[in-house]
Amino acid sequence: MNAPHPPKVAGIDATVPSPAHTVAPAPATSGASAGASGPADPSGPSDPSGPTGPTGPVGTSGPGALLQDRLAGWVSDLTTLHELTERLARTDTLPDALQELLRAGAALVGARRGLVVLEPADGLGPRSTVGLGLAPADLGHLETVPRGSLPYGELLDTPAGLPGGVAEIVRADLLAEDGLDPRHREVAARLGYAASYALPLSTKGAGRLGAAVWLYDEPAEPVERMRHLAGLYTRYATEQLARLLEVERTRACLKTISEELLPSRLPRVSGVQLAARHRTGPRGGGDWYDALPLPDAALGLAVGSVTGSGPSAVAAMGRLRASLRAYAVMEGEDPVAVLSDLELLLRLTEPARSATALFAYCEPALGKLTLAGAGHCPPLLIGERRTEFVETSVSAPLGMLACWEAPSVEVQAEAGETVLLYTDGLLQRTGDPVDRAFARLHAAAAGAPKAARRDPEALTDHVLRAVLPDGLDATDGAEDVVMLAARFE
Repeated sequence: MNAPHPPKVAGIDATVPSPAHTVAPAPATSGASAGASGPADPSGPSDPSGPTGPTGPVGTSGPGALLQDRLAGWVSDLTTLHELTERLARTDTLPDALQELLRAGAALVGARRGLVVLEPADGLGPRSTVGLGLAPADLGHLETVPRGSLPYGELLDTPAGLPGGVAEIVRADLLAEDGLDPRHREVAARLGYAASYALPLSTKGAGRLGAAVWLYDEPAEPVERMRHLAGLYTRYATEQLARLLEVERTRACLKTISEELLPSRLPRVSGVQLAARHRTGPRGGGDWYDALPLPDAALGLAVGSVTGSGPSAVAAMGRLRASLRAYAVMEGEDPVAVLSDLELLLRLTEPARSATALFAYCEPALGKLTLAGAGHCPPLLIGERRTEFVETSVSAPLGMLACWEAPSVEVQAEAGETVLLYTDGLLQRTGDPVDRAFARLHAAAAGAPKAARRDPEALTDHVLRAVLPDGLDATDGAEDVVMLAARFE
């Protein structure tokens, strides 16, 4: 049986500047007599370019040189720590911050791979595991190891850190440990790591957020100086993660509220097929849509946008949509009257806010729409033989004038044609001028494949991908996006 490998001392990764000076341990002396008359200590600092001792240049040896060396090392460490914390402070999303934490920590402790387990102690989430140099399959292998055998399991499952107040776990030679879980030994051999260093992501202010573990390919452990720097960095990183975690939770809450205020499902009405898409911005916006069955087999279609962002805009959007539903049931066959009532309500209840809206009274059996808009983008009519914007009259948004009114427009749709309603967020996310954004939308609809034109779900997805390429249609885009498509059979 081979003897265990002696642990190696890990070095700081070359990607991060390391101290230009090293500090040698001070030699043991028996008194002040071990000075100029004694032999030079070979372990002490020396200058190869000149003599040492009392006849050498001033400051090349002795306590002064040792102090300068130490100061240079401290300055270099602080510079490195400052650069790493600056990079972390520039992250604005939780996933980016977790990756930066792993990269910086790996450089500080001299590791090549690692993982962060995000598991807030308050139980509100989100919970996730992020790896550096570890594929999703590798993280899956680690999850098969009993949690208590892994360093992050020991850190997270102990209420107040480790027994005795220890705030780190060092395993310099895993495979040589007695009593190591067999599954952990098997996974470590499969993934090719032989040592680990773990720190909790916990501070008094932020509480416990998770744990970070860095893995070494060979038996190794960070020296005391590296542990000190890594500890300082992780404490700062935990505070940054706590801030980003709060932002993430707020965004998720706003998104959930916004989604709940919109229709949970679209109605089924004979003669027409419906599809909708909604993307909520990070600050929570006031874009909305609605599809409401009306008497006489009619259907009310509406899209709109409330000015502002955040919880107040989301709440205003919910009130406006609920009010429009009531007005549509009472007088939906007259879209101008519906919007006039909505404008009066907005002006009386929220005088500091304005909104755009479009309401269409749809008669599927006749393929007819009667619509009115208040400062809203014109609908797009998409068919086999034509793709054109519906000519609507120019009108002001709701709440901008003392009394709003605009004429309605009638549209006759043929079988197989689709009317696409949308909010201006679709155009704004392109980053193009308005006229170019409209041209981009028209080209995307005109270039839709025949198969997509037969299915409003496929058509909306095609338009969304064509108008907003390169991930601009992601849910965390700057502006809300709403699309409502109605295809006549």
